[in-house]
Amino acid sequence: MGAVVLLLTGCEDSAPKKGTDTKPAAAASSGAPASPSASAAPVMPAVVGLKFAAAETDVRKVITKRVEARAAYANVTLPADRSQWDVCFQTPAAGAEVTAGSAAELSIVAPGTPCPDKAGATLRPSKTPTTAAPKPTPTPIPTKPKATSGTGGTTGGSGTGGTTGGTTGGSGGGSTYYKNCDAAKAAGAAPIRRGQPGYRDALDRDKDGIACDK
Repeated sequence: MGAVVLLLTGCEDSAPKKGTDTKPAAAASSGAPASPSASAAPVMPAVVGLKFAAAETDVRKVITKRVEARAAYANVTLPADRSQWDVCFQTPAAGAEVTAGSAAELSIVAPGTPCPDKAGATLRPSKTPTTAAPKPTPTPIPTKPKATSGTGGTTGGSGTGGTTGGTTGGSGGGSTYYKNCDAAKAAGAAPIRRGQPGYRDALDRDKDGIACDK
């Protein structure tokens, strides 16, 4: 009986103890650092609204190719120096991924010129009114010789015309007679005031005492 007890005791010692973890060691925790990923690709900067010189500098930071400049208006020629022209459009768009060998194009306008609705539009002339050209000087009308105190003077001044222009009009026109204001102006006599030679009511349309003043 004693031999049986000792045999059972030896079996119990060789069995694994209760509560002992017999599972293999767990794998490395999920919190271990992952392998390093490739660095993010550069993106196109936003350069619309900048001067071309500043925009070109920003773009060249992410690409190595030459930055192409184009006129935003199809009928405008770019000057040799376009550093201070304003950028209206850019290709690639701002935020687009680029590579060092990517090409870039900037559409620009002259300082003070508004950007078109789309690249390649036609620039129309400004509607700002310009100074009107001076009117040409009218050609002088040939003058008729002044009437003398003879027949012409009697008819125009002292006679019927003289009565109308002198006596009726007041302050007489004398023997000088002008057919119309054009003749008076051509002779250098206009304007003619009441009482001066050549004045008559027929030439004073507004009856202010000054003939041929307009």
